[in-house]
Amino acid sequence: MLGTFQQSHIRIEVEAPQIAIHDSLLYSERLQQWLWPQRFSLGLPEQLHPELTFTTWMGPVAIQHKVEVAQPNCLRLLLSQGIDGYHEWYWGDGWVQSRLEGISLLPLNLGQSLSLLRLRQFLASQR
Repeated sequence: MLGTFQQSHIRIEVEAPQIAIHDSLLYSERLQQWLWPQRFSLGLPEQLHPELTFTTWMGPVAIQHKVEVAQPNCLRLLLSQGIDGYHEWYWGDGWVQSRLEGISLLPLNLGQSLSLLRLRQFLASQR
């Protein structure tokens, strides 16, 4: 894999209950809404579950995701292709935490920060 090893760990406050955050991270329809402009492979099931594999695209860069853990307050994705690493999400009432590590040419910290801001805006619009 070409690129540099990068790691980023961000926790933000959100005005949303745990269940709203859960639904926004584990239900594919909602996930696709707030992660726009990222494109998702077709045929995703309604809810993410362990062993599910899907692909997203950031422009021409494909990123394969394999769901390793999907629980009421935790999601762990193993990443390959455009990012070689993992992405963990933890959440509770009023907060979301994201940890991303991998080798990539993409600026992972910037992408992670923008994603968390989009999630916060999406959750605010759902109230």
